[in-house]
Amino acid sequence: MAPGLSYKLLLLLATTGLLNLCQCVEDQSSLYTIDTVELQIAPSGSVESGTPVSLRCEVSVSHDPLLHLTHRFHFVQNDRPVHSLNTSEASALYQLAPARAADSGKYECLVDVEGKSRRSVPRELLVKGLQTPVLQLSNTTLFEGVEITATCTAPEEKGSLLFYFYQASRSGETRRIKQVGPSGSTSETKLVLRQAGDSLLYCDYDITTLPEAGRSNASNKVQVIVRGLHFSPVMNVLPSTTVFEGDVIEVVCRVVNPPARNVEVFLNKDKRVLKKASVSLSHRYTVQSGDSGEFVCKAEWGSTQKETHQFVRVKDLFSAPHLRMDPIDVFEGEQLTLSCSLPSYASERISNDSIKFSIYRGDMKLTTTETYSTTARASINGNHTCRVEVVDRLGQTFRKDSETVVLKARVPVSKPMLSVVGGRLVVGKPFLLRCHSQHGSLPITYTLFSPLPRAQDVRVVSRPGDEAVFNISAIQKATDIKKFLCHTRNNEHNPPMVSSEVRPDAQIIIEPVSKPLLTLQPNTGVATEGQDLTIICSVQRGTPPINFTWYHTQKPQPLDTKTLDGTKGSYVIKGVRGEDEGGYYCVGNNQAEDSKSSFVVTVGVKQAGWKKGLIAAFCILLITAVILVIIIKKGRLPLRRKRTGELSVKSASTKAERLSLTQAEVVTANVTPGVMGRNVWSEHVSGSESDDQNSVVPAEEPETQYTEVQTRPLDPNRAPVKKGTDTVYSEVRNSKQGASEQADNGSVEYAQLNRDTENEHHNHNDHGDHHDHSHGDHGIQGDHVIDHIVDDHTVDDPIDDLIDDLIDDIDDVELTEGGECNGERSAPDC
Repeated sequence: MAPGLSYKLLLLLATTGLLNLCQCVEDQSSLYTIDTVELQIAPSGSVESGTPVSLRCEVSVSHDPLLHLTHRFHFVQNDRPVHSLNTSEASALYQLAPARAADSGKYECLVDVEGKSRRSVPRELLVKGLQTPVLQLSNTTLFEGVEITATCTAPEEKGSLLFYFYQASRSGETRRIKQVGPSGSTSETKLVLRQAGDSLLYCDYDITTLPEAGRSNASNKVQVIVRGLHFSPVMNVLPSTTVFEGDVIEVVCRVVNPPARNVEVFLNKDKRVLKKASVSLSHRYTVQSGDSGEFVCKAEWGSTQKETHQFVRVKDLFSAPHLRMDPIDVFEGEQLTLSCSLPSYASERISNDSIKFSIYRGDMKLTTTETYSTTARASINGNHTCRVEVVDRLGQTFRKDSETVVLKARVPVSKPMLSVVGGRLVVGKPFLLRCHSQHGSLPITYTLFSPLPRAQDVRVVSRPGDEAVFNISAIQKATDIKKFLCHTRNNEHNPPMVSSEVRPDAQIIIEPVSKPLLTLQPNTGVATEGQDLTIICSVQRGTPPINFTWYHTQKPQPLDTKTLDGTKGSYVIKGVRGEDEGGYYCVGNNQAEDSKSSFVVTVGVKQAGWKKGLIAAFCILLITAVILVIIIKKGRLPLRRKRTGELSVKSASTKAERLSLTQAEVVTANVTPGVMGRNVWSEHVSGSESDDQNSVVPAEEPETQYTEVQTRPLDPNRAPVKKGTDTVYSEVRNSKQGASEQADNGSVEYAQLNRDTENEHHNHNDHGDHHDHSHGDHGIQGDHVIDHIVDDHTVDDPIDDLIDDLIDDIDDVELTEGGECNGERSAPDC
């Protein structure tokens, strides 16, 4: 076998054996179980303090005999571990020797066996009573106030102890003198016994964590002898406890019957140590004004202190001087007096002649007398004092100053000025008016007088920076601002200062614009196309600059806006057109921001004259074309008429006669609209062809009759006619029903167009007469007369001559057609 293969085989066998061993160990370790855990307390669960107590824990485990188990015991008091033990034995012991009150509580035993654990049933232990403490003192014989060291101990007690120390006198009175703690089983402290005599000291304690255990028994009592200290300090003040300023005094402080040479003596005043020495001291000094007070002499030995007190009064040789200013509230320019006085002095030590007065402003001496008079002004403002120098009978010089008097002469109020807050007001709107004096000491009273119903208003300015501002409702005219006045006063002894009137030129006074007036130029309300139209917007009142804005009622955007310095503005429409018709208005506004609109003015637009002439010329050409078309059609259509009556022809020798005929006889009932004021063709004529073509020919044709039309005499007032004679025919056809009916081929009657070149107005009147006659002729029954009336024009032109010639030709054709007798050549008249 190869060496490498043998090595691998051995490694595999070893690994397999190790795994089997681990599995075996694991299987064996699980072959046990904890049956019971029991805790026992001996001698019992309730014992006196100091009794030894044993706690035994036993465990019962079922296991494979081949297993060697280790038990770990845990003793727990009130859920707090207190003792642990590892053993292979089935029991463990925990001893409390001796048991103390702190050992009371509930105990349990917890056993761990190879990863498994079990807990016993809790058992309660009650330890009654506390250990009696022991007191020890560092010294049992001592002086009052001397410290001693006291130690109270309970060495076997457990827990946190609080110690108390007591002193019992021979009379049986007991008092607690100190409390120390909490600490361990021993407490050491310092005690100071201040009561002389014999007494007993003892101590006791309790456990802070176990209050139900109560207080321990008292310790042993130790007798202490306290000796009294019979030393005391003594203080003497020489020459007296009442002295004058400048006197020299001596304060002596010493100890009587000192217990030792190391007794210290202190001289204090106002909690300040003046001097320190052993057993005795002496302090000598010159007292000053204000040195009155209590002196303290204190003797100190160890922790014992004794003291004595003495009050020393220091009298002033003279009081501080008093400086008075009259008047207290003085204004610049008024008379001022400063007076210095000495309220009191010791006449037994000071003579009258030894008193000297001086008055100072700052460090500068103003006078060496008792009074100083001057005129108040800004240059003498400042701090003023009075100084008094006195020489007593011993030759000592004393100097005292008065309290400082501050002189600040008040400034009289200056003439006030009235101004508009912001420098701008709008007539008719509220504004603020300020009254201000450039100079003047506060407080200042401002009184405003106004022309408004509330004629008087008062403001008092007391703090720097404040101003007298008055709320004004409104003024109705710009000149009303001049009627406001302001009075100021800061001295009731002087008359008030009166302001000047508010100058309008010094303020910006804005008067709102009045309602604008919109006018036109030309002022006819109707503009001709192509002309210029000027729209003027003006206001009677308003502070410039003024904004004028023009609007068309049918257009959302303004037409134009102008800002002008005057009260009138204009907007020009160049070359008026039809769409410029409609309503126009304007709006005026200025800095018052109170816009006002004018009333709406309506503008009409009429056509230009050249357009009317162009339309007339077009109509003439159209009429001419229609006449030519009719003539051509009349010449081509065959005339098929039956002649049933006799045609009577009468010629009219003049155009005047034709005109008379036209005016006198019938007018068509339904006339085609006239061109240039003239009616040319009747509706029946224009529609005859269509009627003939669309109608069915009856079995018997209507009979055609010709009637002679008589002419009226010529009006002598009319101008002579221009042409020769013409013949006018009127054709009437009667139907079988007796009603007037038009012939098949449309017989046409013509009227000569006459023109009066002299009187156009007369022709128009004649035109009105034509209408009257037409209405009258409608009353004829059985006959329907067709006639065409043409109004005359005052101007003779080639077009009229052409129309006249055409009408003459048509008459000739009609006559020829009548002569043919509707195609019957055998008729006599044909």
